[in-house]
Amino acid sequence: MEQDVKITIIDREGVTHEIDAPTDMNMNLMEVVRSYELAPEGTIGICGGMAMCASCQCYVLSDTELPEMQDDEEAMLAEAFHVEDNSRLGCQIPITEELAGLKVQLAPEE
Repeated sequence: MEQDVKITIIDREGVTHEIDAPTDMNMNLMEVVRSYELAPEGTIGICGGMAMCASCQCYVLSDTELPEMQDDEEAMLAEAFHVEDNSRLGCQIPITEELAGLKVQLAPEE
């Protein structure tokens, strides 16, 4: 059975998008942003979701419970620009039913 969760993504232009993210396709937040074309082609997910480029960095604005940050994500954010206390890499956030109500803002490019 198809189960989508509603999440809110604020793009780099400041436009708010309420979208339905599928929980049954093994996608992550970066892939959802790409599939909805909420960032220009080639500006997000440059490394393909390997936590090696920080192009999918976003700021978590809701108090949604997220998976714990792994060492590779922490290391990448330690080197990235525009990092805030609520920064996460979208490629490291799998779309699950627990993400219902998630609100994020895409970090500025470079």
